[in-house]
Amino acid sequence: MNPWVTTCRNRVDARASKPVASITWSYCIDDSDRPQVDVRKFKVNMMHDKHKSEGEGTDRVLHDPISDKLVPLAPLDLAKIHSVDDLVRAMGNTAFTGRQVGEGADVLEVMARDKECFIVMTLAGAMTVAKQGMVITELIDRGIVNAIISTGALMAHGLVEAAGRSHFRYDPKMDDMELYEAGYNRVYDTLEPETNLDFVETIVARILKSWDANEVICSYKLNREIGRYLSENVKERGILKSAFDKNVPVFVPAFSDSEIGLDFALHNRWRRKNSLPTLHWDPFEDLEHYTEVLLLQTRLGIFTIGGGVPRNWAQQFGPFIELRHRRGGEDLPLKRFHYGVRICPEPVNWGGLSGCTYSEAVSWGKFVPPEEGGKFAEVLLDATVGLPLIAGAVLERVGSRQLRTAEAVAK
Repeated sequence: MNPWVTTCRNRVDARASKPVASITWSYCIDDSDRPQVDVRKFKVNMMHDKHKSEGEGTDRVLHDPISDKLVPLAPLDLAKIHSVDDLVRAMGNTAFTGRQVGEGADVLEVMARDKECFIVMTLAGAMTVAKQGMVITELIDRGIVNAIISTGALMAHGLVEAAGRSHFRYDPKMDDMELYEAGYNRVYDTLEPETNLDFVETIVARILKSWDANEVICSYKLNREIGRYLSENVKERGILKSAFDKNVPVFVPAFSDSEIGLDFALHNRWRRKNSLPTLHWDPFEDLEHYTEVLLLQTRLGIFTIGGGVPRNWAQQFGPFIELRHRRGGEDLPLKRFHYGVRICPEPVNWGGLSGCTYSEAVSWGKFVPPEEGGKFAEVLLDATVGLPLIAGAVLERVGSRQLRTAEAVAK
């Protein structure tokens, strides 16, 4: 049965007793008791009326919103809220950014319940400094997230936390020059002691010293080994530890733009100083491995926090495959992302990738358009507010999800 119903009605000018406009609208019949997201499309076609002067309006034909299948809103009644999911569902029946939060949770839930969907999470911004690392870790442990693309700084600060070190609250009365002299690096309202980063460097150095110089290194390989070290030596939970335990690859496309990237550069200088062969870094091994992982999947979803390099790098999978097919002559399926949820406050009019809409990305061949089944939600909100709400609600709804890895699909 076609779930879409299209209705057409003519608007009549009472004076002329003739149609002056044709109104067409579509709505989706769905057995779910949850309000549908953006399913209504109205189209008004004005017909020529020689009796009307230019600019004159037309008589209105007032419709019944229930007959037109409009979705009613509901007051957010805190007396009925008993869980994160209750709150987010109620927000979805309100307006503005609150409704966006509810819609974001609905689309992420659809992703999580789709057993054929491989979910990529992209991370930008200081989310681990902002103490969101355990939310991301929980998404990995529950099988919601199957691959991660991140900034290097986010992974470095997360490694600090996973290794048992702390970040600290910044007091606005503190002077930034004094903070520098005391070894306290400021990230907006939070402090990262330089001693934390020195400690992280000892972990990275230990791993790099044992690396075979004949083996090319890239971000997902190094992050896997850091995760292995944490799994074997540290009790605390953390992103890279859980990623190793659950076989979730972690890619850092702009690796050199990070503390761990600087650690790698310093390590190679140490190797040269001691007449040892340097390690060779090849970022294209990341691209090739990521692409092969996604080609094995049936459907793809993306859960984006912030934007920047991680978002664009993850989404360029579709254009890369299309170019390999069109320019390279390879026989490849033209895969795109079926689902997308992004939490980012940046507006589209600034022109940056972080604020780019999913509709714009459809034009690049990165996403399946809604007309072909694509489902997307855009939450223009600080991720330290939006991520815990949306992730918490979805985890309450679906519990744990069967792990879906590239290796499992290949078998």
